Amino acid sequence: METIWRRSDSVFPAMPFSRYVFGTLPWYSVLIVTGILLAYLIGAREEKRLGLPRDTMLDVTLVSVPCGIVGARIYYVLLSLEQFRQNPISVFYIWEGGIAIYGAVIGGLLGLLIYARRKKLSPWTLMDMVAPGLVLAQAIGRWGNYFNMEAYGPAITQPQLQWFPFGVLIAQGETVVWHMATFFYESLWNLAGFGVLMLIRKRMKRKGDLFLWYLALYGSGRYMIEQLRMDSLYLGSIRFSQYLSLLLCLVAAVVYLVRVRGDKRWKGFGACVLLVAFGRFALRDFSWQWAFVLLGAVATAVLCWPEKGRYWLLGALLAADLALSFFLPKAEMLSVSHSLYSLYLSLTLPLYIMCVYMGPFVQKGETACRLEH
Repeated sequence: METIWRRSDSVFPAMPFSRYVFGTLPWYSVLIVTGILLAYLIGAREEKRLGLPRDTMLDVTLVSVPCGIVGARIYYVLLSLEQFRQNPISVFYIWEGGIAIYGAVIGGLLGLLIYARRKKLSPWTLMDMVAPGLVLAQAIGRWGNYFNMEAYGPAITQPQLQWFPFGVLIAQGETVVWHMATFFYESLWNLAGFGVLMLIRKRMKRKGDLFLWYLALYGSGRYMIEQLRMDSLYLGSIRFSQYLSLLLCLVAAVVYLVRVRGDKRWKGFGACVLLVAFGRFALRDFSWQWAFVLLGAVATAVLCWPEKGRYWLLGALLAADLALSFFLPKAEMLSVSHSLYSLYLSLTLPLYIMCVYMGPFVQKGETACRLEH
């Protein structure tokens, strides 16, 4: 049974005391602005490190933020057309809510690309400049969902899990019910992603690599968390943001693969790794998809064989992962849910992408592949 509290009970902080800081100023707006300011400050430091002209980050912010707001609204409206059918003019009532983070990222990125073209700057360098601050801003902005009591998951029925911030109380009539705090999970994931990007940013081999890691890390986490949300945006019968997240991971990995030129064996290795990594998401039963994934695994092993002394661990991990990917969906008798299986796939996806990225750099002696800058 779901545990229920009356509204008269003291439920803070599991339930926000107000949506507004004071008057009609919403917490959501304050948190978004705070995230933008922190992203700007971090980007300004990255601007100096990357040798960009002074005030580049300020200019990018002034261009990308308005584009991001427009993109966030357009994304939401396109996936919620039924909501605006009766009153089309309400499309412009953005103060009533209805924005989407993916739309903001897409719109902001378009603004950045326009700015880079006008100023004749490398868009890859500009994207590297904004990546760490962007994911931190997303981590902060997600707490706006807490104050709006949105972006939550299914009800929590186990009393031992009914605690904040793992769960939040959501109003249902005159009562409130514990639900999974998916906004908190994503905020925590983004905060971890920020830490990773800050740690690796000085070790990137090519322009744009840091932004690609942002796509891979954010996309894998969002794929995992999106399936838990009760208010996802759908396109037909699919959770659009979830599959867009998977697409971002694939784009990041393919771009890594394409940008390395030289040894064709390593391109083949990377392609096979990607086949295995993304093919696992289609595995739900004994089906023809398994033939392609196993073929990719065998091809990866063959390509690694000349370096078997150095890559036996990769082969062992690949075999173990395929075994888990095969048996987890069939482990109902072990109480392994579909959500846990997707969690496993999402957590291991960045490791596969790391194999694609690091492959050319871990050969014996110096790097055998010439890197394209």
